[in-house]
Amino acid sequence: MLLNGKWTANWQPVQASDEQGRFVRQTSSFRNWITPDGAAGKTGTGGFKAEAGRYRLYVALICPWASRTLIARKLKGLEDLIAVTVVNPVLTDQGWAFGGYPGAEADPLFAATHMHELYTRAAEDYTGRATVPVLWDEKTNTMVSNESADIVSMFNTAFTGLVAGKPDLYPADLAPAIDALNAEIYDRLNNGVYKAGFASSQAAYDEAVAGVFAMLDRLETLLTGDYLLGNRFTETDIRLFVTLIRFDVAYHGLFKTNCKQIADYPRLSAYLERVLRLPGVRETVNIQHIKAGYYSIKALNPAGIVPVGPDHITQLMERVK
Repeated sequence: MLLNGKWTANWQPVQASDEQGRFVRQTSSFRNWITPDGAAGKTGTGGFKAEAGRYRLYVALICPWASRTLIARKLKGLEDLIAVTVVNPVLTDQGWAFGGYPGAEADPLFAATHMHELYTRAAEDYTGRATVPVLWDEKTNTMVSNESADIVSMFNTAFTGLVAGKPDLYPADLAPAIDALNAEIYDRLNNGVYKAGFASSQAAYDEAVAGVFAMLDRLETLLTGDYLLGNRFTETDIRLFVTLIRFDVAYHGLFKTNCKQIADYPRLSAYLERVLRLPGVRETVNIQHIKAGYYSIKALNPAGIVPVGPDHITQLMERVK
């Protein structure tokens, strides 16, 4: 991680733990907002106006948080407005790196070798982990945000004057239900799989796994329409999808969340395929990057062996081409 702008130690998957051995996730540090007129948003400073060609999104295709932003970018029709750079999925001792893997790209702005170099460009004394996604302002050469939830929200609202007529991912009448379900899914499932995989005590692991499958069981029952909140696709569906598509591929084995697979849930399986068929969504999913990335975590897979399967995910990706 970075300490006062200097790389000080090899990358480690566990960001922090509490006294019971529970995994604790780092809080995002850059929380500025792009707005239609450049006024300050909910947090941070102003000056980030919605403009075509001004911003670049840095992502890892392994990362569910980064994939949220890619899906929002696709569904909101922002491909021609916001450029994307994909980093190497294989985690190095200095975290995310550029290039060196099929589908990974060099840094087009600064020829950086690692993501942490962008963090110190934005804040030369930065202390913390260099995470993705990163939303970068090429006009002022600074970081707008590294918080995926904020980026999804600003993609949903900030650019409507430039690209109109796209679906609202956070409709006002569903906002209370979205907020409530987002919080539950995040704690028990999105972050829950990480709490299981990176637990440092049996009790913490048992607690996390129980939460994961209680949430999956509840979602299986909740899914009575096409999407979580009826027949309208919302940001909550994005949050669920990015975890579901990685579950059988990585979390089930590597993170020991192995009571069931998503394939064992009929409604969730049908939902997974339904979302994957939405225009543009499949393009955000790269199973090889996902497997290469997760199975490069030395603390969990020291030999670096990447599994061949599961076959049903390979077949799913083929069906929705």
